Amino acid sequence: MFNPLVDSFDKLTDAEVETKVVELQRKYFMARSPEMQIQVQAILEMYREEASARRAKQYIQQNNQDDGEKGLDNLINIS
Repeated sequence: MFNPLVDSFDKLTDAEVETKVVELQRKYFMARSPEMQIQVQAILEMYREEASARRAKQYIQQNNQDDGEKGLDNLINIS
């Protein structure tokens, strides 16, 4: 999804993305105009997707590191 009001997420840290999600949620509920809520919701969804993608990437990296130490080879004992 593209929105000209949103800059690249590459420059933001994970904490900044999460902070922006909270900020946009607050602004969504403060908005009285349905048109404004639609615009805020679209941007909010972009930030939520970015936060979710970053969490998934961290999860995969963490599991890849754990596989080196706790691989399936250690679970199978052939004697």
